[in-house]
Amino acid sequence: MKRVLIVDDDVAVTNYFRVFLMQTGLFEPTVVNDSRTVAGLLEESRFDVILLDMDMPYVSGMDIMRTMRAKGDTTPVVVLTGVSDVDMAVRAMKVGAFDYLIKPVEDDKLLEVIDAAMEHDALHRTIEDLPEELSRESLIDEEAFRNFRSQDPKMIRLFHQAEKLAASDLSIFIWGESGTGKEAVARAIHKVSPRRNKPFLAVEADGQDPEHFPSFFFGQARDWSGAREERTGLIEQANGGTIFLNNIDALQHPMQVRLKRAILTGEYYRENSTEIRTADVRMIVSSTHDLTSPEYRQSFSRDLLYHLMINSISIPPLRERAVDIPILAAHFLAEEAEKAGKTIETISPELLEMLSAYSFPDNIRELRTIVQAAVASSDASEIAVESLPPYIRQAIEPGCGKRGAFVPRTIEEVVREHARLAVAHFGNDRGKAADSLGIPAAELDRLVPGDASAAE
Repeated sequence: MKRVLIVDDDVAVTNYFRVFLMQTGLFEPTVVNDSRTVAGLLEESRFDVILLDMDMPYVSGMDIMRTMRAKGDTTPVVVLTGVSDVDMAVRAMKVGAFDYLIKPVEDDKLLEVIDAAMEHDALHRTIEDLPEELSRESLIDEEAFRNFRSQDPKMIRLFHQAEKLAASDLSIFIWGESGTGKEAVARAIHKVSPRRNKPFLAVEADGQDPEHFPSFFFGQARDWSGAREERTGLIEQANGGTIFLNNIDALQHPMQVRLKRAILTGEYYRENSTEIRTADVRMIVSSTHDLTSPEYRQSFSRDLLYHLMINSISIPPLRERAVDIPILAAHFLAEEAEKAGKTIETISPELLEMLSAYSFPDNIRELRTIVQAAVASSDASEIAVESLPPYIRQAIEPGCGKRGAFVPRTIEEVVREHARLAVAHFGNDRGKAADSLGIPAAELDRLVPGDASAAE
């Protein structure tokens, strides 16, 4: 049986929890009403989960938490709190609590959170126990990570971590700079998860109309007047599967609140309706920003954030895994040469050295753009520094940031600007502009959509 420690100065509360948990036949509860005795008890005994009240005389729940974490005690803690103390509970989650429960607690909810806390603890012990030296061959499903061209130990460890997290049903937060491959990691997690045969739907939170996004995500009930048609939301379409929500920091606060409820309980309601619906969906969310920073302290729900960050993956930027640059560059060269119908098989040592020293602000996406531009400009069997357009060569040359008034920009930004100027130069004749740049018309449309190239 699993051992549960219940710490609360309210005897009625602890007695109820003790009797209820004993009756399940699954738990061995221990009750403490005097918070001064907790430290000694934790020195003597090991528990699987702790239910901890925050507001107690003598020693507060927060102080107990801080002491535990300072001593390296990682036992999962579920905070017990009143409605008026939710902010304190969220602060406790920042210190290291797994979750919080508002008293009085429903029996089913108590069991659900205890089970999730123990599952999370077991999962992260498994991740922490991963050996330092790992290989792709030791992955359970190497095929799911086939599209990741990497030999960097940090990335190999990330693949193993993703595989372990995929086996659970918990939400996952992926952090990484723009262009690092957050969606690709989310797709790999879905492929190795028990949900692999169900839908995977990716949605971008940034740029969405705040007024219409809730109906897009949660669906819309038919208006009584017939003015609004019924709409099936993304969460219903993904039932049984996975939703990847990119740039979650762009969500408006009301949407954050509704998303939190859907993540924690599986419950949601459509627009124009108060009918509670349920969906079995695994949420994977991402951001390029540090949501714990002061910049997001007021705009992003602390409660939602700490629920999400319990299971998080951080993707290292390309500049921190330079060993992968030659591998990725060779892969992109093969792809882009085939698209262009050219026989280009190698990259000059000088260009590889220059690429390996470059910081890649836009990460993998930027490396592909550089190789793409080099292939478009080269008629030889090898791409070299000379194959690069001048604006790219200037950007990636060592020390370029110190050159006069040059302001470093991502290659993607520079390429888009160059393409826009080319379209303007040819009087908006996009065919001539594409020919002059040596790129397909479809690629020009991606770089300069619509009338964005209007002459200066």
